[in-house]
Amino acid sequence: MTLREIKEILEAEVLACEELLDREPRSACGSDLLSDVLAFTKENSLLLTGLTNPQVIRTAEMSDLIGVVFVRGKRPEPATVELATMKKIPLLATRLPMYEACGRLYMRGLKGCSEVE
Repeated sequence: MTLREIKEILEAEVLACEELLDREPRSACGSDLLSDVLAFTKENSLLLTGLTNPQVIRTAEMSDLIGVVFVRGKRPEPATVELATMKKIPLLATRLPMYEACGRLYMRGLKGCSEVE
């Protein structure tokens, strides 16, 4: 499943790096705790979060994540979008709550981080 397909599944808007939507995440993680993201996500995963500050992008970079989806209709500040563009980390935004967004992706076959070696 590509980020482009995820955009459609989540009825999301692209906020940064639309040219990179052909990337394919191995798994996904939903979290609003960046310490959990650092501890539990796997390389090449997608992060779903309600956090919108630049630290989300720095965490995504450190964890080798391939994209971030902002849930609950949250919108990142301009500095976050700028940093994501610079670091080539695609950003999506959906109105869906985290539980539903994660559920839609899981039902379509995207594994959780605990299911990936």
